Amino acid sequence: MSELRHNPMNGEWVIIATERAKRPHELIKKTGEMKRPSSYSGACPLCPGNEHMTPPETMRIGWNGKWQVRVVPNKFAALSSQGEPFRRTHGLRRFVNGVGIYEVIVGSPDHNRTPALMSPGEVELILECYRQRYIAISEDQRIDLVTIFKNHGADAGTSLEHPHSQVIAAPILPSEVQRRMEDALRFYNEEGQCLGCRVLREELDDSVRIIQETPHFVAFIPYASLSPFSLYIFPRRHMASFGEIQPEEISDLARILQDVLAKLYYGLENPAYNYVIRTAPNANSYSRYFHWYLSLIPRLTKVAGFEMGSGMYINVTLPEADADFLRKVELPVSDLLQAS
Repeated sequence: MSELRHNPMNGEWVIIATERAKRPHELIKKTGEMKRPSSYSGACPLCPGNEHMTPPETMRIGWNGKWQVRVVPNKFAALSSQGEPFRRTHGLRRFVNGVGIYEVIVGSPDHNRTPALMSPGEVELILECYRQRYIAISEDQRIDLVTIFKNHGADAGTSLEHPHSQVIAAPILPSEVQRRMEDALRFYNEEGQCLGCRVLREELDDSVRIIQETPHFVAFIPYASLSPFSLYIFPRRHMASFGEIQPEEISDLARILQDVLAKLYYGLENPAYNYVIRTAPNANSYSRYFHWYLSLIPRLTKVAGFEMGSGMYINVTLPEADADFLRKVELPVSDLLQAS
């Protein structure tokens, strides 16, 4: 019989369809995306030598005059960095002008260097760039929330092959973020502890959904995973804000993130995915009740009418089976040597 499981981190119920559950390997999509493109494209605005095709850069990490990671404003930004936000209300209609920050983080000078195939050191440079931009943008008094995310593959909404992430900083708090914060605060007031810390402790106690552990982070498929192979990477240390992360934790996060992405790449043949860093809003940066984490969702199934109409998801794989599958994915020797 199918199960309905509740995810305390987002407050959503999930139907785990055990009677029609698929084995993990049945979700592999033969998209041809295992075929890597050329390492350079003359038409790509993110490739070295094409810097004139982007707005002037915000920052870079590199050496000997060459960049390794580069940040530029989004050429087609949905928000403008100019001006001050102002609000207007007329009846039920509320308005805030589109002031904010929208940046692109170019993760490598190599056009085909997806993070799954990078070394942990290369991923660490990307995460360090995330940290620096997060802290700098959070100091902008116009900004309430900084969101860092990555889209990989056409099914995840990416329009450029070149490895890149994005940062959007907005002058409002979306309702979903407000609800997550309210749920976390309610749990803290009732239980006297952080919801994220409690979830992590129970997952470690269960152990069956753990993918990998490092000294500072734990990667796991949550008990009520919304979709196949959706996973979290949690810091062991309580931190409400991504901006609190320390250098040794950046290095550790790079190692576990690269390893998880490599397992998805080789185990599921390079699926499209999205990941986002879910962090507390600027006003709650050091709260005791919220725990930041990285959420990663492979795009292996489609959201259909039931999900849209009910807000409830149907997961056709067992979270425990997904975690077991990823634990057993063996990486090529070359990747193992890079990660050592």
